[in-house]
Amino acid sequence: MNQKKMAIIASKGSLDMAYPPLILATTAAAMDMDVTIFFTFYGLEIVKKGQADNLQVVPLGNTSMPMPNIVGALPGMTAIATKMMKSMFKKHGVATIGQLLELARESGVKLIACQMTMDVLGIKQSDIIDGVEFGGAATFMDIAADSQISLFV
Repeated sequence: MNQKKMAIIASKGSLDMAYPPLILATTAAAMDMDVTIFFTFYGLEIVKKGQADNLQVVPLGNTSMPMPNIVGALPGMTAIATKMMKSMFKKHGVATIGQLLELARESGVKLIACQMTMDVLGIKQSDIIDGVEFGGAATFMDIAADSQISLFV
C-alpha cells in the first residue's frame, strides 16, 4: 500500500495562522503520511530565523476575534491579544510554534520556502531556519499533484 501524502500551503504568518498548518502536518506525519508544507508570502514569517516564537495575533481586521473590530485599533491590543493566546495555549499544554517546527523536522515533514516570494520580498536564504528547502510554484504543484490531501491555510 502506498503512503498517503498531504500538501499544505501556509500563506499567513500571524501566530493564530501558524498553528493550523503545523498541527495538521505533525499529526499527519504521526499517522505515517508523507507531508510537505509550502511557505509563501507572509507564511514565510513562520520559517524566518528568530520569528517562530515571536509571531503575533493581529486583532485589527480579524473578523474571527471575539471582540468588536474597532477594539483592535487601540494601542497595545496586538500585544494583549498575543499574550492572551500564548497564555491559553500554554495552559492547555499546546506546543509553541518553535517546538512544532522542530517536531515537524524530526517527523520528516518537508518544509519548502517559496523562492519567488523570497525574491519579491527581499528575503535571503540565510534568513530562513535550517532544514527548509527552497522551490517555486512548480515544486509545490508536483507535490500536490501526487497528494491525496491538499490544503491552503
